[in-house]
Amino acid sequence: MKKHSPGPTATAAVTALTLALALTACSQEPAADDTPDVTLSHIHGLGVRGDTLYVATHDGVHTPDAAGRPTLVGDRRDDFMGFTVTASGAFLASGHPAPGTGGPADLGLVESTDAGRTWHEKSLGGEVDFHSLDTAPDSTVYGYDSANGRLRVSPDGVTWEDRAALRALDIAVSPAAPDTVLATTETGVARSADGGRTFAPARGQVLSYVSWGAPDALFGVDPSGVLFRGTDTGTGSGVRWARVATVPGGAPQALTVVDARRLLAATQDGVYESRDGGRTFERRVTVASGKGGH
Repeated sequence: MKKHSPGPTATAAVTALTLALALTACSQEPAADDTPDVTLSHIHGLGVRGDTLYVATHDGVHTPDAAGRPTLVGDRRDDFMGFTVTASGAFLASGHPAPGTGGPADLGLVESTDAGRTWHEKSLGGEVDFHSLDTAPDSTVYGYDSANGRLRVSPDGVTWEDRAALRALDIAVSPAAPDTVLATTETGVARSADGGRTFAPARGQVLSYVSWGAPDALFGVDPSGVLFRGTDTGTGSGVRWARVATVPGGAPQALTVVDARRLLAATQDGVYESRDGGRTFERRVTVASGKGGH
């Protein structure tokens, strides 16, 4: 947890630098081992299916046991840069294949219907590396194509349409309005009301990650780990953000909101879970300190 708070000018500079580095980074550091006494690093996404936590990393998808020890799910150690669990329980992911496995450098969109044990290519293999994925209530898939700086949208995960070009780190789709999309940028949170075809100018709170788990459960975390709860005004004024608490462990790597009370955040030293709307957190998984996310 950061104790020092720089002044307004320094804060803006640090925030812009943090997001700029995160927006351009695609880590190539060595992957973590999945033996019980080894911690994870480079977390890119979190998901929940039933009551089971899934952690998408530079080295495959893992799930912790009761003691918080990570176990590799299935046998694929791909670098899953984008990851989400759909309302039906399917996993969608993107990124890069594990070293030595052959094939193109970008996975495109891959899907698992058995909780990550096996995966199959759904579309765009060899073409796209989505660094952020989310789905709308009508099952529309939104993906942020980081290499080209463009939002892409699909009704079925197979056929895609290019939408707005923007420089973003994370996206979140409203669970109540499938055309309402938020994107975190270096200058604030940009909001779209037309399915990502256009975005209003980014404004307000600068955040690294956002997650919209339910109509009344919109949260975001800033580059220093401060958690905010958002209220979508439904107007041109965008989202109002209210500070809730600071997630332990330093800079964030991922954020997933289940509902208004339950959320999970990955930071530099662990994956933390809150069951009281973000006021308090308990560590679920240990993360190798200093290993960044996206």
